[in-house]
Amino acid sequence: MAIKLNRLTARRAATLAEPGRHSDGGGLYLNVTPSGARSWLFMWKKDGKRREMGLGSAASVPLASAREKAAECRKLVAAGKDPLEAKRAAQSAVPTFGDVTDALIAAKESAWRNEKHRWQWRHTLTEYAKALRNKAVDKITTEDVLAVLKPLWTTKPETASRLRGRIEAVLDAAKAQGHRSGENPAAWRGHLAHFLPKRQKLTRGHHAAMAYRELPAFVGRLREREGVAALALDFCILTAARTGEVIGATWGEFDLEEKVWTVPAGRMKAAKGHRVPLSDRAVSIVERMAEFKVSDFIFPSPRGRGLSNMAMVAVLRRLGVAVTVHGFRSAFRDWAGNETHFPREIAEAALAHVVGDSVERAYRRQDALEKRRALMDAWAGYCEPKQMGNVVTFLR
Repeated sequence: MAIKLNRLTARRAATLAEPGRHSDGGGLYLNVTPSGARSWLFMWKKDGKRREMGLGSAASVPLASAREKAAECRKLVAAGKDPLEAKRAAQSAVPTFGDVTDALIAAKESAWRNEKHRWQWRHTLTEYAKALRNKAVDKITTEDVLAVLKPLWTTKPETASRLRGRIEAVLDAAKAQGHRSGENPAAWRGHLAHFLPKRQKLTRGHHAAMAYRELPAFVGRLREREGVAALALDFCILTAARTGEVIGATWGEFDLEEKVWTVPAGRMKAAKGHRVPLSDRAVSIVERMAEFKVSDFIFPSPRGRGLSNMAMVAVLRRLGVAVTVHGFRSAFRDWAGNETHFPREIAEAALAHVVGDSVERAYRRQDALEKRRALMDAWAGYCEPKQMGNVVTFLR
């Protein structure tokens, strides 16, 4: 008798909330507990007794992946093997660098404040350290690490330095798990320092910035584009905020009557809450997004989460502009210093920079919100395209 497979649809698998074990066929079940936890199970019989094995959380393992895992389990059962024993044997083997990397990121990412940081760890250890990912973690040598770092060390020194530290962290984790012994081949002091130029002799990378005099014309072009990412970039420029602060912004952070956006400490680089005075144009962008409110995020992705940290970068690329989103903060600072009489500390406070020593900061407990409001209103006026007026882009 043929086994009936694929009983569940992707939508049903994603929305099933009734407690119990829901069969997809072929021994694969979606297990929903009374508390709402959802996971995949593979079930089979051995010597007349029922056996079961977890295949991962439904939140992280999609239906298609669960089916692939179940198919592998069925092959093992058909060959007279026990999937649980095969899983234990695989776990006892030395993992690859990629396996340890993925586990380390999964363990650490809940402590990271923003998606950009998570993306940077994944990207550098996946793209730049690609040659290491399939190597057994106990076989990685100094030569392997140098082969990854050398092509970047002089061309992308900041990236290379961070990559080295992340490789070191992965290999330290492998040692702590008992998969490695001896010195870490990615360590700097007393090791890679003998093979690579010292960090201070390298040129530190800077964020490519647009000259502030080009801003009004650029903003005019930006406002001709449709879409959430274009509005988010417009808002980012007007508030001189960081990418992570904008894409993570939620409705509860805004007081539109007072025209203030309060970014909580957990989402700030300095881990200190920051109030941002909003210009009329910035308020109008938030009000426009309210008409299309689909989630807690001001600037949602199609899935309802906050935009990807690459969404605004993609807008810049489509406009053919070779600058970074962060570079607009530099343009704001240059404009404030060259074209206005606002004090330096007001401009720095607008950027949420820490200014002065601990004693000075202790005596300066106010955030000069109204003085910064005048600065941000002046900045919004400067950025305003000369021919366009105050136009809010309509979404598709």
